[in-house]
Amino acid sequence: MGGQGTRTVELVTRIRRELDIEPVAHLTCVDATVDDLQGILGGLSDAGIDNVLALRGDPPDGVERLVPVAGGLSHASELMELIIARYGFCVGGACYPEKHPESADTDEDVRSAKRKEDAGASYLITQLFFDNRMYFDFVARARAAGVSVPIIPGIMPVTNVGQIRRFTSKIGATIPVALLDALRSREDDPEAVLQLGVAWATLQSAELLAGGAPGVHFCTMNRSPATRAILSALRAARPWDRVR
Repeated sequence: MGGQGTRTVELVTRIRRELDIEPVAHLTCVDATVDDLQGILGGLSDAGIDNVLALRGDPPDGVERLVPVAGGLSHASELMELIIARYGFCVGGACYPEKHPESADTDEDVRSAKRKEDAGASYLITQLFFDNRMYFDFVARARAAGVSVPIIPGIMPVTNVGQIRRFTSKIGATIPVALLDALRSREDDPEAVLQLGVAWATLQSAELLAGGAPGVHFCTMNRSPATRAILSALRAARPWDRVR
């Protein structure tokens, strides 16, 4: 088991032991053989970890498609099948409310979500988005296609304008014009950017929860104060009490 896998096992074990939080280990196919992945999964199982988020992973910068290493896997659904066949984890997967850069169209993203459920995913987490209509539309199309597992929206509070531009460009996500204009006008004021990012993500999350989303997955990017501020606001407002 390589260094990346060792760090994953050590980190989630420490979170569970020292913080009494139930962790979800993120596992990708990038630069890993099946033997490597089995070594990581065995370490997680031995540590008493119950949850794994199975991802394909992104190709390196400048590369359009991920090329698996010899003896590796090409798709997250293959990783899920490997996990389900040999281990007792609860397995989650990713889905895409906006078209994945490698997909031919948005229908392919729905079919991918269905394949992951069929492979054993117990829930799906969306890639980040900034327009809630994309989430609700994707969920409706996924349900029509037979996807029945919970679909959890992925929300990333904007804390850095340059970072979010690079990230959304890489994954094919869009930033609404109103948000982008507001960010540009604050670009030289990091604190103002942070305040706007927290406010936008809080409003997004409240609407999603009130609209019936089963929860929210926050992409903190090692900037936890923004997420803590959002959680405090949501706990005070309790939008889930207004589920329609």
